[in-house]
Amino acid sequence: MTVTGWEALRHWGEGVARIEPLTGGVANDVWTVRLGEQIAVARLGSRSAADLAWETELLIYLDHKGLVVPVPIPTLEGRLFAGGLVVMKYLEGKPPETKADWCRVADTLRQLHQLTQGWPQRPGWRSSTDLLKEDTGTKINLGKMPAEGVARCRAAWTRLLGLPTGVVHGNPTNPANIRMTQDRVALLDWDESHVDVTALDLALPHNAADLDEGALEIATQASAAWEAAVCWDDDYAIRRLGEVKAV
Repeated sequence: MTVTGWEALRHWGEGVARIEPLTGGVANDVWTVRLGEQIAVARLGSRSAADLAWETELLIYLDHKGLVVPVPIPTLEGRLFAGGLVVMKYLEGKPPETKADWCRVADTLRQLHQLTQGWPQRPGWRSSTDLLKEDTGTKINLGKMPAEGVARCRAAWTRLLGLPTGVVHGNPTNPANIRMTQDRVALLDWDESHVDVTALDLALPHNAADLDEGALEIATQASAAWEAAVCWDDDYAIRRLGEVKAV
């Protein structure tokens, strides 16, 4: 019988135990766990096996290429996830605070984008430019948004056509998703990562990606539209939609 939920921790060993919950996300239940002598992070969610395979294989690849990411820790049988549960390396550090910190984040994101040109789309997902014609993709359902809001989002995404694509982190402006030391920048929480126009990742605080005025406006508008669509229709989504220019 397949073991699901937190009981799936047994796949990593009988002695694995949850320690305390971590805050920040709403889509998953995330805890620190003790794995032998090691502290790790365990994330339990409702993603499909194909979705989790895409994410965990991406993280393994990025780790091999030198990016600092929460590398999946295999089960005793060598699987990268089990029963909707992923156990990952715990990464120390502090969130970005200064413009210089955010510039280092921008450099790391550009490495991610360069390393993943031509990467296949996450199963079940749509990019922002796909949504110019499609109505649904994973957590997005444009049919639930007001028609005028959809028109504004699509107008913002139309401006992305022809721009470079790759894997985007999906939520890099949240300082809780970044852990920095003097030597490296670690990107956490890849639950929203997918293939899209890379400009979506670059509407950063302080314009840390050093975009010119036009490129910054395109990235900022497209990012606001994306977050409005993904989160619709909570207060945050409504506020983000309010930042997207009327058609």
